[in-house]
Amino acid sequence: MAKGRGLGGGGGKGVVMRDAETGNAASERGDGNCCIAWDTQDKHLIFSTSRSTLFIQFWPLSSSFSPTDIRRLSHHRSAITGLAVSPSGNSIASCSLDHSVKLFSYPEGDFQSNVTRFTLPIHCVAFSVTGSMLAAAGEDDGIKLISTIDSSIIRVFKGHNAPVVSLAFDPNNEFLGSSGSDGTIMCWSLSSGKRVHTIYHAAPNTDLNNMCRNGIAWHPKGDVLAVPGRKNGVDVVMYDRDTGEKVFSLKGGHSATVGVLMWSPNGKYLATAAGDNQVILWDADNRQDIDSQKFEAQICSLAWKHKGNALAVIDAYGKFGVWEPVVPSHMVLPNDDLMQPSAIDREELLHFTDDEERDGSEDDTNLSGPDRELDGSPVAARRVHKHKDAVEHVTLKKSSILEKNGLQPQNKHMHDLDGVFTTVPTMQSAFQPCSTKPNSGTRYFLTYNLIGCITSCQNEGLSHVEVEFHDTGRGVRVPAMTDYFGFSMAAMNESGSVFASPKKGEKSPSTILYRPFSSWASNSEWSMRFPAEEEVRAVALGSGWVAAATTSNYLRIFSEGGLQVAVLSLEGPIVTMVGHQELLAVATHAALPFTCGQQIIKFMVLNLNERVITMEGCLPLSPGSYLTWLGFSEAGKLSFYDSKGILRLQNKQYGGCWIPIFCSSKEVKGEDESIWMVGLNDMQIMCVICKYPNKEPQVSPKPILSIFKPVFPLAHSDLGAEDLENEFIIKSLHLAQMTDETAHPIDDEDQEEEILKLEADLDRCILRLIAAACKGDKLVKVVELTKKLTLDKSWKGAIKLVSAMKLPALAERLSSMYEERMNRESYQDQEPFVSHTLQNSQVLNPVPHSDLNPVYHQPASVAAVPKPASMVVREIDCNTQKAENSESKANVSLSKQKVASMEEKSAKAVSKNAITDMSTEQNSMKPKEDVNPSNTVQAEAVQRANNPFAKSVSNPFAKPPATADSQSAMSLLDSLKRMKNSENESKGRGRPNKSAKHS
Repeated sequence: MAKGRGLGGGGGKGVVMRDAETGNAASERGDGNCCIAWDTQDKHLIFSTSRSTLFIQFWPLSSSFSPTDIRRLSHHRSAITGLAVSPSGNSIASCSLDHSVKLFSYPEGDFQSNVTRFTLPIHCVAFSVTGSMLAAAGEDDGIKLISTIDSSIIRVFKGHNAPVVSLAFDPNNEFLGSSGSDGTIMCWSLSSGKRVHTIYHAAPNTDLNNMCRNGIAWHPKGDVLAVPGRKNGVDVVMYDRDTGEKVFSLKGGHSATVGVLMWSPNGKYLATAAGDNQVILWDADNRQDIDSQKFEAQICSLAWKHKGNALAVIDAYGKFGVWEPVVPSHMVLPNDDLMQPSAIDREELLHFTDDEERDGSEDDTNLSGPDRELDGSPVAARRVHKHKDAVEHVTLKKSSILEKNGLQPQNKHMHDLDGVFTTVPTMQSAFQPCSTKPNSGTRYFLTYNLIGCITSCQNEGLSHVEVEFHDTGRGVRVPAMTDYFGFSMAAMNESGSVFASPKKGEKSPSTILYRPFSSWASNSEWSMRFPAEEEVRAVALGSGWVAAATTSNYLRIFSEGGLQVAVLSLEGPIVTMVGHQELLAVATHAALPFTCGQQIIKFMVLNLNERVITMEGCLPLSPGSYLTWLGFSEAGKLSFYDSKGILRLQNKQYGGCWIPIFCSSKEVKGEDESIWMVGLNDMQIMCVICKYPNKEPQVSPKPILSIFKPVFPLAHSDLGAEDLENEFIIKSLHLAQMTDETAHPIDDEDQEEEILKLEADLDRCILRLIAAACKGDKLVKVVELTKKLTLDKSWKGAIKLVSAMKLPALAERLSSMYEERMNRESYQDQEPFVSHTLQNSQVLNPVPHSDLNPVYHQPASVAAVPKPASMVVREIDCNTQKAENSESKANVSLSKQKVASMEEKSAKAVSKNAITDMSTEQNSMKPKEDVNPSNTVQAEAVQRANNPFAKSVSNPFAKPPATADSQSAMSLLDSLKRMKNSENESKGRGRPNKSAKHS
């Protein structure tokens, strides 16, 4: 018989305890742990003693109860240590010292399967809210998350250094809480598998043979986790779901450490059992114990009835009983369906702290009296207003805790007079990229980038600021300074640094200070003070400018000398901004976040030299994430990093879409590591790896930069060549960026060599992909990859590779593709040259306007009818084909650069010939006494020699003259040969027309 204190007026009759075992087993304790639970219909009690048997007992008991009436399930070979009932009520899971987890059907009690096995004893098991997952843990290194559908292992959470003795699923099905025997509490994300929170030494140290097992329990709304207190006098501590910070505690009820605790179904009450053999009922609203029961032995397990005012208990010797009624009748029932405020909001309901005493005022007495639940009473009205004020107070406190720990608030609880709570996401606060949170007495980073860092240390109201460069050989050394303003943010580049301080009252407005690293003037630094209602939230600087964004949604731009250049209005509250040379990127809030907590942030990139907006849009953040870093690459590409660990880069291809180039979860070695972004270039990502619990780098010791290569989130290929495909995408993007004439005009020989090197590297990667595709018998993919090759040598290598892999049909197809490619390039090389030549010939020989039969007037008075352009092209193709049959293909096919130079020199030669023709024509118009016909013929011969494309007897496009001539007609190929020979002669002896020019 348990004796009750009955402070609340219920439970004074005590609890009758009954034995489940008979004989010696009823008085001896086994090696296991006693557990108890209700089925979902509250018709049966399911419990286990410290031995290997499960019991199912109908409740309430009959008047002629006997232990032999209890149904037994004996399938374990060793003592049972834990049990759980599925939310659907169809299954029972039990774990044992025999290293197994077994599943039974309910209410039949038939054995279904061995869900999993461990190498060491198991101590706890728990179902998820949906019942689709089962968690089990013990002395093994890891918590297994198991699918109840096929018994497959979904995840294994590793991190505890001691046996796990308690598990609890979050009611929102997002987290799993675990407790170790060393008192360490951990919180795991079910979706990502990462460890969200770790609270060291939160619970007492326990022995596995001890009945105190550090049980933990989530509030039914999932906002706090209840943990047994470690210190004397502290029975239970509540920890916040989002921050892992202590919210409030329950004190003074037990004289020993708490081992088991359980929330009521509505979350209003908490039952605890401790080593003093007491079970205490707590009112979580007022943080006060309501009632208690004293037992003969320590209670090992508790279970609230789902639809009744009852609490089932079982002690260390397997004696079980039901405390009924557990809550006084004049108070809210434990399963009341009315929406109760969440525990994190209730803890500030009366504005008490852990160290404050209740003052016993009249209002407080009435709040705990019989009229507490009368909605129409003045007391209830006062309670509603006080509750509303408490909600606002707690929201502010929670936000401050989040900011203190470097986290962003994801949601806010709002309350109305009907008692209904809604979740409203909050906008993330403004931040400075590459900065850490200030800590009094410890040096922290105001900014840290690839150039250097600026650190500050707060001490006795003043700060000591230092500037350091990563390149120690830099000539300029910036002296340290004493900060009288209290700077909280900074930015730096190669030329200088800018600082900003928040406002501290009306007499200390927000201020920015610019300090150049070197200047020809003695006093080149300057400062600006802002209006009292305006505060700086972000700063940036670039080549010749400084910018500051304020709480008034102003973007203020200053020159390097301190001249106020412009004041722009932002479309929303500032989030962050960063500068690079003449570019300034600004990120602002565009709207309230989504219900999942994902921020809606808009960006724009300003060119401050040209005073234009070059880009703007919304940042594609990961679902449920917020912005953590914004910056430019060394090539001036905008990029950002979100809280989900995804780095995205803005690319001009595909209309300026963002591409994900890095995922931190794939690069960190363990769940204790996190990545802090610093910067990036075209082929490398620089960051700092932080070890848990630090999420930001420390100033001392100096952070070590880790370098990663871009990795795209590619799908699993049927070739198994994801690494090669990732390399192919990276090199293709890099090559496209290098050949982009608008971004990088190709006017440097070194740049051309770099492009050729990139093309060769890309071809080598493609050849490796071709080999993988051939092995996987993906012939269509081979053809697609071959078309992407750039160099002729790579094409030949692909054909040889396919032939070596014994694919003759594919090799023949690639060979025909290569021939078509060569013919197409040859035609493309000749086409601009022929069109340019025909155009020059028409310039030298203009066609008179005539409706019928236009005649070209030749200097020798020879008329010829021109051929149509289609006939000319066909004749050119015919001559070219004949030349290819007689000569090697290398002499006919010219590269684009040679053809261009030949066209340029041909144009120069044609222009010189035109000048010569004009001078000759003018000389012919002058009266001469002596005209020698032979000289005239020689002059015409010289003219025809200088202009091989003129309409003359030597032109193959003209109609042959009536009289026979000894000279043979010159083809286009002969003209190309002559021009090539003249080019070679000009390289050896200088320009061949130099004498003609003087003449």
